[in-house]
Amino acid sequence: MALACDPTAAPGPMLVGPDPSDAPIADLDDAWRERFTAGDAAFEANYRVAQGLGPVYIRTSCASCHKDDAKGPGFVNKMAPAQPDAMLPWGDTVRPYTAAGASTPIEPEQGAVVSTRVGPAVFARGYLEAVQDAEIERVAAEQAAAGGIIRGHIHRVAWRSQANPDARFHGYGPGDEGLIGRFGLKASIPTLDEFSAAALLGDMSITSPLRPDELPNPDGITDDMRAGVDVELDVVNLAADYVRLLGLPARIDPDSDEGLAHGQALFDEVGCGDCHVPTLHTRPDWPIAAVADIDAPIYTDLLLHDMGDALADGLQDGDAGPRDWRTAPLIGLRHLRSYLHDGRAASLDEAVRAHGDPQSEAREVTAAYEALSDDEREDLLAFVGSL
Repeated sequence: MALACDPTAAPGPMLVGPDPSDAPIADLDDAWRERFTAGDAAFEANYRVAQGLGPVYIRTSCASCHKDDAKGPGFVNKMAPAQPDAMLPWGDTVRPYTAAGASTPIEPEQGAVVSTRVGPAVFARGYLEAVQDAEIERVAAEQAAAGGIIRGHIHRVAWRSQANPDARFHGYGPGDEGLIGRFGLKASIPTLDEFSAAALLGDMSITSPLRPDELPNPDGITDDMRAGVDVELDVVNLAADYVRLLGLPARIDPDSDEGLAHGQALFDEVGCGDCHVPTLHTRPDWPIAAVADIDAPIYTDLLLHDMGDALADGLQDGDAGPRDWRTAPLIGLRHLRSYLHDGRAASLDEAVRAHGDPQSEAREVTAAYEALSDDEREDLLAFVGSL
């Protein structure tokens, strides 16, 4: 069965309808739906110099890296020093644009190893945040006990922002350590409000009460054209709540199609589901009722895995090494046009085969995939493409 997401494609059924990827979770109450609408505006907002853009920046809005809440088209370039023990004075992120009196962008150091990060999809990421810590710990323990080469580990991180007075979702603050990282390609951020604050500052140099200090920059500018903190706390929380409230893009029931049902069985048989765990259970006390106490169908274990030299980026991010990547959630793949952290794979088949580095934890799974017949691979990829 061919993978057919285009309603005009033939042969084969259309896997899912033309649903938008930026729809909210179904059955939200009026208060959450109003919050979603306000958050959508915050997510789409373009910042200008008078609003605090700069001194150095990458993009001018959240949506510029997450168009339609999917992957890309924006990207970030990261750099690792040529010498492993060397320090990069302005951090490991290339920031090519300047504003607010700055004239010197942050560019790669001579000899630096540069890698690209395509902006990840954000739909349904609230489900990831809602997963119980115990679930992630359980999966990590099960992989370790199995004794195989797949042995993901939790990225324990520290809270790197100021405390958020809105404690509905968590109560973390400065000094808190050992938190489970869930967001970012190396699982370096534990919550969506910290992710929002980090993106505002890191991509646009927009300061907030969670991250009130301007980024270090070559011109030594410590403030911009908007004196003090650039945005109020609610801007951070609105953007975070918008992502929390994004629904899962529609999926077709595999049981309704023989080829998809076969592909789902093969997905489990070859071992894809060992890391891309189909469901993890969410917190019963999660403030968004529609996401609380459910088996969230996110297809990830939220663990770091060693993917080998072929996918390495040269960067150490906390306890995540150059070859470590968090298992990508297989959510809404029909909305994506490229795959892997840097978009190097133009097809799902390329993405799967890229897991087969000789040092990769996924090498045996990749070998099992490659041993399938052409028809079997088509069915497996059709199932993955329907998620």
